[in-house]
Amino acid sequence: MTLFRAASGVVALLLALASATRAQEAAATDSLSLRVFLDCNFFCDFDHVRREIGFVNWMRDRQDADVHVLGTAQGTGSGGREFTLSFIGLRAHAGRQDTLRYFSQQIDTDDQVRARLVQTLKIGLMRYVAGTPIAEQLGISYRAAPTGRPTGPVRDSWNFWVFRTSVGGSLNGESQQNYRSVNGSFSASRITERLKFTLRTSGRFNRSEFDLDSVTTYVDRSSNLRADALLVQSLGEHWSAGLLANVSASTSLNQDLAMEGGPAIEFDVFRYAESTRRQLTFLYSVGPAVYDYEQETIFDETAEVLPRHRLSVSLEVQQPWGSVNSSLEAIQYLHDLARHQVSLFGGIELKVVRGLSLNLFGNVARVKDQLYLSKAGATPEEILLQRRRLGTDYSYFANIGFSYTFGAVFNNVVNPRMGRAGGGGGFFFFN
Repeated sequence: MTLFRAASGVVALLLALASATRAQEAAATDSLSLRVFLDCNFFCDFDHVRREIGFVNWMRDRQDADVHVLGTAQGTGSGGREFTLSFIGLRAHAGRQDTLRYFSQQIDTDDQVRARLVQTLKIGLMRYVAGTPIAEQLGISYRAAPTGRPTGPVRDSWNFWVFRTSVGGSLNGESQQNYRSVNGSFSASRITERLKFTLRTSGRFNRSEFDLDSVTTYVDRSSNLRADALLVQSLGEHWSAGLLANVSASTSLNQDLAMEGGPAIEFDVFRYAESTRRQLTFLYSVGPAVYDYEQETIFDETAEVLPRHRLSVSLEVQQPWGSVNSSLEAIQYLHDLARHQVSLFGGIELKVVRGLSLNLFGNVARVKDQLYLSKAGATPEEILLQRRRLGTDYSYFANIGFSYTFGAVFNNVVNPRMGRAGGGGGFFFFN
């Protein structure tokens, strides 16, 4: 009880200190008139943005803002990213919109990327700040380009080709078990407005040992290899045609080798130029599938060549009210139409009302195409370690979450002190 009273006294003191500084903080924020809501937490360093751009009020909710900055990003052919910042006017600025883009390079560091994003943000906000009292306190500077720096188109000595490779490994263990893993990847791409080519390969090898008792040790080895190739020709603002191919080997799928591919065509209801904000695509492909199995399957096959086709519909939307990412995919073998799989994935982040957000995503699939199942079945160890895929008619997963934030409307202050005290935080209980 004495400890509880002491803790209550500490809490009361902290509340008193916070109340004493609230008026000072409110006066500081009231001196800034433009209110901005930044909506790009998936790639923006918000703490850094607030430190570097101190001439606006950063709001916690878009309903309190004069400007909603919606940030989206997508990969570019050079291995970098295209960042799009949409400035959407609210309240007194309703109906005013601007869009700025920044292209990062593959070799740019995180610090270089965020510095350019801050610069792009500053430029985009100037139109809105110009009509506020704070504009009189801003200065304009210009940094001239280095002498001799090219100002026209630059010839690319690599002819748009980009290559990337990686290799790594991990290990962990204790007295009765250990785990080792080696992985690597390689990719090559050449992407222009008219033609797109990508090649990606990756592999992982795992080895685990478990001492079941003083004389028995179970050793598990597994591998997963995959290579994907894509060649696409642009046919206008809505259509594309190309070739798809992938080669893989997987212990869990009982496949020493699997090769699939063929021609494909895609239609986007919206223009491809709008891909950072919205996409609704229909993709159809058809071609052979070649399988070489590690063990004889339940259909008495050790290798086979089968025709199959695939149709997928995908929707991606990024708007001020939230985002949607969903897809419906159907795969069917033409030699036996009963062998098919249909899967539906959906994800939504929805800003319901002030401070309340809904996050929902999940997947459900009807599975009727497990031609690879081993006739020998799976041992108890392989089942427990999920080393072999088991027969099933369906699969699913789902996640739902709500978040609600309330309190001060301003979100200007950055204070990282003791942010990791206690090893990441926790709960204290008093008796």
